[in-house]
Order: sequence, then C-alpha cells, then structure tokens
Amino acid sequence: MELVLFTERLRLAPFVADDIDLAFEMWTDAEVVKYICDVLTEAEIHAEMVNSVKRGGDGGIGLWCVTDRQSGEKLGDSYLLPLPIDEDDTDYSLVVMGQMPDADIEIGYFLKRSAWGKGYATEICERLLQFAFQEIALNEVVASVEPENVASRRILEKCGLLNGGRMRCYGKDTPVYRMSRENWIELQQKP
Repeated sequence: MELVLFTERLRLAPFVADDIDLAFEMWTDAEVVKYICDVLTEAEIHAEMVNSVKRGGDGGIGLWCVTDRQSGEKLGDSYLLPLPIDEDDTDYSLVVMGQMPDADIEIGYFLKRSAWGKGYATEICERLLQFAFQEIALNEVVASVEPENVASRRILEKCGLLNGGRMRCYGKDTPVYRMSRENWIELQQKP
C-alpha cells in the first residue's frame, strides 16, 4: 500500500520525527489549536512526537505531514486515527502496525495559519476519504468538530460528510459528521 498521497497541489507523507518543526509551528500557535487544546510546551511537543509517528493497520492509520508539492513548504498535518470516547486525546495504544483499531476512525486536518483559506483542507479531506474507502477499505469514517468551528463544518459538508448528530467523544458530547463507503461511492458516481 502506498502511503504517500498526492492531490493536485499537495503531498501527504507519513509523519516522521523530522516533522517536529511543523509540530512546533502549529502546536504553539493559539489560533491553530483554539478548538482542540491549549498551546503545547516544547517538552509536550517532544513527548507527543512518539505518538505522531505511529502507524496502525498496514500503515493506513496515523498522521500525514502535508506539504506544498511545488515549494516543499510544510503546511499542516492530517490523520486517520481511532476516535477517543472518554479520553481527551487519541488512545495511541490502539495504533499498532498490522492491526486495524477496533474503534471508529476519525478523519481530521490541521493547517498552520498561513495555509488557511486556500482550499487545502478540502483537498486533504477528499484525498483521505479516497484513501480510506479505496485503499484501506474502511466502512465508515467520522469527524468530530467543535460547534463554534464553522469553517471546519463547511469543509466536512463540502466533502460530502453527513451531519451525524452528537456523540460522546473526547470525553464530552460533541457534534460529529459521518461518511460510509457506500455514501462515498455514490458521490463518486455523480457527474
């Protein structure tokens, strides 16, 4: 399975230790993390890198570093990861090579501020959906979103995810969006 994914403008490659520069840029920016957590310290980012480079399944579950195909600039990250229910973060003990997690798989993306408003999140989401349903044959993906994060909700809707109501994830009652493989195939068949 090829884990380096491409869109017209972007390259998504499995997150590696050298991507810590991007982690520092994003996770220390209060605007970037405002819907998910507080700004992280340097020590917290170093500690989190152990999890950021983990891959599950046959490599299809994990984080990808998103770069501009022409300039090589790192723009953000994206992921397919087990959706936490009562925890406030991903349970990385479920991310094990050779094993598909027995959990809902969440699709997500984070972009540094200079990459906002350029359509990158939509490209990322569309490519990860294709990967999820064609290449690792998931039956469904979910996306959690904070109610105030209107921009992310629009992206999910534009990519065809359906409002799934609310469910317990990240330790609280949260709005979610869902897409099944069947829904995705139907979308691909529309002109």
